[in-house]
Amino acid sequence: MTQSTREVPIRAVHQGKARELRDSLAAEEPLEIRLRLARPAGPEEMPLAVTMRTPGRDRELAAGFLFSEGIVRRASDLVRIESAGQAPGCNTVVVTLPEGLEIDESQLQRHFYTTSSCGVCGKASLEALRIQGCERRPAGRPRIGPETVYALPARMSEAQSLFAATGGLHAAGLFDADGELLALHEDVGRHNALDKLVGAQLLDGRLPLEDKILLVSGRTSFEILQKALVAGIPMVAGISAPSSLAVELARQFGVTLIGFLRGDRFNVYSDEGRLAYPG
Repeated sequence: MTQSTREVPIRAVHQGKARELRDSLAAEEPLEIRLRLARPAGPEEMPLAVTMRTPGRDRELAAGFLFSEGIVRRASDLVRIESAGQAPGCNTVVVTLPEGLEIDESQLQRHFYTTSSCGVCGKASLEALRIQGCERRPAGRPRIGPETVYALPARMSEAQSLFAATGGLHAAGLFDADGELLALHEDVGRHNALDKLVGAQLLDGRLPLEDKILLVSGRTSFEILQKALVAGIPMVAGISAPSSLAVELARQFGVTLIGFLRGDRFNVYSDEGRLAYPG
């Protein structure tokens, strides 16, 4: 058992017969993200967000969340990310921002609340992405064939160790144009999994993620597309369906969007010339 899993006693029933077993579950605990800002009178700390997440990779989660929300624009905006208490059920990460960094105070006062399923509630519309400086992705890059797309879910599944142990985690996988898995993160929340992935790439100096492909294990929502767009990802695929606003966002910003990727079939909701069909 790791910090990302919990064991619980259960009664397993099969063909009318019951037996006592222990089952591994995906851990879910709240994480508070706080900001430490430089002030003339001294540092000021304020709450920013509470998210229900699977413990682990909290540093990357905080970095990815701040980046995708436009609060920071680069890794150098993150002076320090440190834990400020790891008591059971009460975890906090404090992010120190550099002196002189301009922050929209009204944005901070929204006090985001995130659950493991719904993403950031009360998000502004497509106009907010334009304010963050998001631009249309260049068409035709990368260029991949259907066979490469078909192979993505199996390659991601092979690397999902926590899902294999619990059956209860979402995943976000990053692939290159040849379909090779570059990075994978798991969490009870699909938005958290993507924040962890983007945060890790940000801290390693790999953004923007041009010519890369993102695969998410569940449905593709507006929040998933928004986070991918801010990270510069031009292609997003989901095992399940996209939402209507996700499709609108993909078409407006030139992101290739694929849904219902299962076996040897998928639906294309926005292409932008990146899919190369044989013949």
